[in-house]
Amino acid sequence: MTAEREMLDRAAELRTEENVLARLRETPGTRVVVVRAGRLRIAGDEVVRVDVDSVGAADWALLGRDRDGSALLLASVPTETDSIDSAPEETWLGLRDVGGRLGEHESDLLVTAIALAGWLSDARHCTACGAALEIVQAGWARSCPSCGAEHFPRTDPAVIVAVESPDGARLLLGANANWRGSMYSCFAGFVEAGESLEDTVHRELGEEAGVRVRDLRYISSQAWPYPRSIMLGFRAVAVDEHVQADGEEILEVRWLSRDEIGSSLAGEGPVGLPGSASIARRLIEQWYEERA
Repeated sequence: MTAEREMLDRAAELRTEENVLARLRETPGTRVVVVRAGRLRIAGDEVVRVDVDSVGAADWALLGRDRDGSALLLASVPTETDSIDSAPEETWLGLRDVGGRLGEHESDLLVTAIALAGWLSDARHCTACGAALEIVQAGWARSCPSCGAEHFPRTDPAVIVAVESPDGARLLLGANANWRGSMYSCFAGFVEAGESLEDTVHRELGEEAGVRVRDLRYISSQAWPYPRSIMLGFRAVAVDEHVQADGEEILEVRWLSRDEIGSSLAGEGPVGLPGSASIARRLIEQWYEERA
């Protein structure tokens, strides 16, 4: 899960070029990924690229280079956009909708576009003095013309943890209140000020599930642009089998056997599990496969 993979070429060296966005918008062959309300158009297993001329009012940024080397721009458009809205509504999809069906390059493109578009929409005024910000670095930063402050896209770290029983035979999952108990998943929470990732794991599991853990190990991470998170995936072993849901954020916690996990992965219950787009699903699948 940590091997080098096919990634989007972000062409970072172009960001400091003066008027690069204007130049690329006038360059034949430049393609555009349009984001509207956190969704992109998807056709089959690819993100749809359109011509520059087909996009109206938008916040623009440089996404990078496509596989063929052509420039890829981001156009973050208002929710109601006539020229773009003429596309079939069912083609506008988000990360949860697409699931795990996109390849690495297309998935990277989708997540980057959603995350950057969200920041461009939200970060319009300086948090220091309130003045309107100007886009710099090809959309990857904003500068305040009043006080000179610089602003960059923000990423909030969160941990997500798969906890196995002391004997390794069962996996502990919890039903989050946001899902009204309909789905069970790994335990997750944001890193607080002054915490290490390991401290967050112990605190969150203690708060949400009343469980103490040992043998923490990092597995992998996943960008999650809702609105600006990165999920840091861990595995851990419970010190004992005593658990207690907090009753607020987590409604119920359950120890599930490998057979129960396998049946749930197949969609047959006894619990619903996260979709294939999430790192939670991959952590659960990894544990299941290791116990074969």
